[in-house]
Amino acid sequence: MDEQKQAYIYAATAVVIWSTVASAFKLTLRYVTPLQLLFYASAISTLALLIVLFIQGKIRLLKGFSKKDYLKSLIFGFLNPFLYYMVLFKAYFLLPAQEAQPLNYTWPIMLTLLSLPLLRQRIKPASILAILMSFTGVLIITTHGDIFGLKFSNPAAALLALTSALIWALFWLFNLRDRRDETAKLFLNFLFGFIFIMLATLFFSKPFLPNINVFLGLTYIGLFEMGITFIIWLKALNLSETTAQVANLIYLSPFISLIIIHFT
Repeated sequence: MDEQKQAYIYAATAVVIWSTVASAFKLTLRYVTPLQLLFYASAISTLALLIVLFIQGKIRLLKGFSKKDYLKSLIFGFLNPFLYYMVLFKAYFLLPAQEAQPLNYTWPIMLTLLSLPLLRQRIKPASILAILMSFTGVLIITTHGDIFGLKFSNPAAALLALTSALIWALFWLFNLRDRRDETAKLFLNFLFGFIFIMLATLFFSKPFLPNINVFLGLTYIGLFEMGITFIIWLKALNLSETTAQVANLIYLSPFISLIIIHFT
């Protein structure tokens, strides 16, 4: 099987998994604050990535990284999971979901356009058109067909949602330029990101010990919104000839997610 077909399989897998996460967020946020959710989910995802490193026999790779590599992971970890999810959760807190979602889903467009200068990729006009058409489909669904009637109740929060999309796109592009092993660098990113999250939790949140049902939700989010799915998506980006060829698949996620939400 050629690499592009493998990239599509990895990307489709990530899309299906991410499509289930909205329901997990919806159910879990009934019992925890966004920061508490981020604290537990990022802790679980960091642990999961460490376990994957051990299983793959790649833990030794961490010793071979330079100080520059660790500095990269510090910066990447600040971007995601810390800054991205802080900004995204704030946007969802201030905006109705039907406003926040289409703004956050501008990230595949940003990913594709920014790959031109940052990765020097050549993107076919047809690929860009396909992404724009897919995004239009998301807008039609979220606005119930009234695209031109979309108004933002909180412009500052709308800017936050767009900023989250930019952070997400930059995070993946920077990781594509980083040639270290996918699992090893993602583990370090999450380890440093968790330190930032832990400090924010200590200063801005109350101690919280989840019950078993809430913990299951937090575990699901940690494993499948973050951790394992991050490895799968990065693998798709690395195998794909261009980011545009897999970015367009992301727009299947809102449609699948709506079906899942309907039954939860």
